[in-house]
Amino acid sequence: MAEPLVRSESPTEYFRELVESAMQHQHLEAGELTSFYIVNLLTGFVHVDGFARGDDEPLGIRFAKALQTAGTAQRDGLRRVGDRSLFISGFFADSLNRRLVDIDYYIQLGERAYGSLARQADDGFVDVFDELAEKFPAFVDVLCEVSEQTSLTSNADLLRLYEKWLRTGSRRRGELLASKGIVPNSVVSRFIQ
Repeated sequence: MAEPLVRSESPTEYFRELVESAMQHQHLEAGELTSFYIVNLLTGFVHVDGFARGDDEPLGIRFAKALQTAGTAQRDGLRRVGDRSLFISGFFADSLNRRLVDIDYYIQLGERAYGSLARQADDGFVDVFDELAEKFPAFVDVLCEVSEQTSLTSNADLLRLYEKWLRTGSRRRGELLASKGIVPNSVVSRFIQ
């Protein structure tokens, strides 16, 4: 029998399936609580106001302000910066093309926010934030795959994909290039230094 056109499942179930599939496809092992955190992050951004919370203040400034606070305010600020950096890097990497602030900025900011949070968290999420900081680029790739599965981004042209691969060395981007018939090879300068 054919699969129904409309599926009845919660956003959490939907994203859990996509995240688990992307992690398996990319051979990324993560703790159960970390996977759960990623799914909840995506579920939180499903709602229209999930991404709009807060103002248009740059994430770097939010990060600096969070570091200048203490206690719960600091942890909340760092978590929001890490979460937003991960979401933007995974879902909107193509829109950052040739902007003043590129994906590398968001990746570094997210790694630092989660790393700072891991050093200060006093609950069961220390390991989660530590793993998110340590494997941030890999989790960005997971979110990129989820984004592609949900058709929320357009197809990147091959040149942009290659540029991303050159900058990040992402295994996933290399595999995408190979699947399109392009063997990723780093460019070697013609000039002798």
